[in-house]
Amino acid sequence: MEAPELCSHRIASYLKPQVRGYVQNFTCRLQGLTAVSSRTYADKAPIEADVTVVGSGPGGYVAAIKAAQLGFKVTHVEGFGRITGKNQVTAVGSDGSSQVINTKNILIATGSEVTPFPGIEGSVWHRLGSDVTAVEFLGHVGGVGIDMEISKNFQRILQKQGLKFKLGTKVTGATKRPDGKIDVSVEAAAGGKPEVLTCDVLLVCIGRRPYTQNLGLESVGVELDNRGRIPINNRFQTKVPSIYAIGDVVAGPMLAHKAEDEGIICVEGMAGGAVHIDYNCVPSVVYTHPEVAWVGKSEEQLKEENIPYKVGKFPFAANSRAKTNADTDGFVKILSHKETDRMLGAHILGSGAGEMINEAALAMEYGASCEDVARVCHAHPVSKLKPVGKQFHVSIPCIILKMYL
Repeated sequence: MEAPELCSHRIASYLKPQVRGYVQNFTCRLQGLTAVSSRTYADKAPIEADVTVVGSGPGGYVAAIKAAQLGFKVTHVEGFGRITGKNQVTAVGSDGSSQVINTKNILIATGSEVTPFPGIEGSVWHRLGSDVTAVEFLGHVGGVGIDMEISKNFQRILQKQGLKFKLGTKVTGATKRPDGKIDVSVEAAAGGKPEVLTCDVLLVCIGRRPYTQNLGLESVGVELDNRGRIPINNRFQTKVPSIYAIGDVVAGPMLAHKAEDEGIICVEGMAGGAVHIDYNCVPSVVYTHPEVAWVGKSEEQLKEENIPYKVGKFPFAANSRAKTNADTDGFVKILSHKETDRMLGAHILGSGAGEMINEAALAMEYGASCEDVARVCHAHPVSKLKPVGKQFHVSIPCIILKMYL
């Protein structure tokens, strides 16, 4: 649909005062697009809009920006948003004033919030001790979705750096002592003898939960699932067709780039465009040193789904750029279909993994085979996918690899 056809459409971007997006603050950037402040509309006649974006995270901002690019009129309203009808949102400002927005569609993009942990007081610490012990509920490091071979090597490298791990362990509470130190109570996740760890600093990283409370969803019949998320169809619509949801409030990984893509695609769908997103091609990155990144299936997932596959690996120790930088820990692991050679997953452990994974995501989005990637001419020396590329297509003789080292 051409932009001129959309010029009569109106979007009210409706934000909670505190920015919920935790990756980057886009407030100034968005206000540059929206010329009308909240004071202009306070306690005046209802605003008429085609789309109202409720939320201030990356997905909501990108959705509003995309709407402006498509020719929608965007209006910025600050306050706490609550759905008061299937086609109505009410904003309450910090001064108690309210603004009603009558809208054809509502897009919920309120993001997520830190998961509370009983017995632990939230604090912001300014330093970390030199001795680090990580207590992980899962039986491996790296979180959900990581390839187990990558996880084991990641843990080995971190242990070499001096980190200690207590896997399959849960934290039951923490208390601050008079001397300023902290006693952390832990026990085996499956149940066992309690243990107390004493530390100077406690960093709580137990994830986030959808920010879906007090939005007025119950008033319009939108129910949450057992994890507090909003169920949607493949066009991001809830059970109420005029109400949409994206980002951390719906199923899937809580990633800013996933929310941004959903925001763009959802708004394009409202404007009559196609709606498509392949969640298998959404990359994940652990920003540590070395970095860990992956996209697509892990080897464990392929085995579970009985998909025939082959494996290609390449160590950073054999990469010229990595050797030049004296940063050779890690490797690249590629999984491809055994019969079609189509790339099914890419897993990278090493410096720059978060940058390299994007090329693999691009290849997977377009259904490329490993040979397709291997035949792309890359600059040398770089820690990119070219030296790995020849290993993707495992039928290519290993001698070709040596040409790039």
